[in-house]
Amino acid sequence: MRLVLQLVARLLLIVALCLGAATLWATFDAYRSVDRATATSAQRVAQALQGLYWHELLLRSSRMREHLMPVPEWRTLETMKLISPGVCVEFQPATAFEKPLCGQSQGIGRVPPRWFASIVPTFLGSHAEVVRPVSPRAAAAGTVVATPDQAAAISLAWEYILNVIDVALLMAAAIALLASLAIAHTLAPARAIVLALQRMARGQYRTKLPRFRSMELGMIGGAVDALGSRLEESVEQRAALTRRLIEIRDDERRALARELHDEFGQNLSAILAFANTIETASTKDRDHGVAQDARMISQATHHLMASLRDALKRLRNPLPEELGLEASLVNLVDSWRSQSATQPTIQLDLKGDLTDISGPAATTAYRVAQECLTNALRHGAAREISLHVERCAGEDDALLIRVEDDGGGDAARVARSAGFGLTGIRERVAAAGGSLSILPASRGLSVAATIPLAA
Repeated sequence: MRLVLQLVARLLLIVALCLGAATLWATFDAYRSVDRATATSAQRVAQALQGLYWHELLLRSSRMREHLMPVPEWRTLETMKLISPGVCVEFQPATAFEKPLCGQSQGIGRVPPRWFASIVPTFLGSHAEVVRPVSPRAAAAGTVVATPDQAAAISLAWEYILNVIDVALLMAAAIALLASLAIAHTLAPARAIVLALQRMARGQYRTKLPRFRSMELGMIGGAVDALGSRLEESVEQRAALTRRLIEIRDDERRALARELHDEFGQNLSAILAFANTIETASTKDRDHGVAQDARMISQATHHLMASLRDALKRLRNPLPEELGLEASLVNLVDSWRSQSATQPTIQLDLKGDLTDISGPAATTAYRVAQECLTNALRHGAAREISLHVERCAGEDDALLIRVEDDGGGDAARVARSAGFGLTGIRERVAAAGGSLSILPASRGLSVAATIPLAA
């Protein structure tokens, strides 16, 4: 899941928890607000009756206090105004058949569902009546008893809950929308960091990131830039080391070629001369057995000399240093074609200007073509091989070498091969800063190398 969605989901979870807590608090506060209204109603009615009690007592001083009980004319409209909705008040001691005086309870809140009406009293408990004396100085003046209406309390709590939920849902939607936009805007630079890492994975290590406002993202961007610089330096050092190793190896190959030519070549020539002398002398002496042995020695020597010449060709400097890349590739293909009439058909396709390509790039291209043709001819059952060499001019000046054959083969297995030939061309291509790929073709394998050309 994307980080933006994860953060928004967590934010919505927090909002939902806050909404639940606010709902519980609103339920408790609304339910207990009836208790506060009951106490307030009892206090207001008691104060009003206290004033009425002392007023009647002073006006009718000849009457005994017990004759004032209950307080006359207390059930008035003015008293009704003092009673909160959903609360009933009665005077003690009450007269016979006297009913409590109740505030308006109809229309208080909304009708709650049954499950709510049964759950709230279970967890929050019932309401208690409130008793207030009419006069603290005259205990005989009686008391005021206020009783809350249970149904009105539940309806009021449900009304509060609905109001809180409506407001909270609107706030949650607004918070989710605004927070999503803010989070998406804050994390937008992360995409640039990911793209930079992807370019680094493709070999583009010098990837400069813009400055980020966030300190954390700025630290990550700085770390990515530093990592790219270190990777490029490491790749350059490795390429330089590989080039130096290839130069040393080429020097060793040339030295080995001189040794083979000077030592083995001369010794083989001497053996051939001795064999010819023995064959000539044996023929004159009519010793046919010795003559036959001498001829066999001569044939074996010729075979060894031919093998030595082939080895010297591979060990000495490649032809691009002498003939140029284009002529050396034509010579390479012609040499394979001339070895045997049963060889598969080799097609050479040259595109672009190859005349000015020299140095390590030309040597690397020739070695890649030489090794790929050798592998296709010796290790496959190909009937047709194509060698395509193209110079891709433009801003990215590079040389593309692709060898395809129809001899089957497993591209994945060949790519995992640790043979000296493939390892050598991988090292050469990497040292030149290029890339090598081995992929399946329509009926065989396709080996492609891209070699950048220095300006």
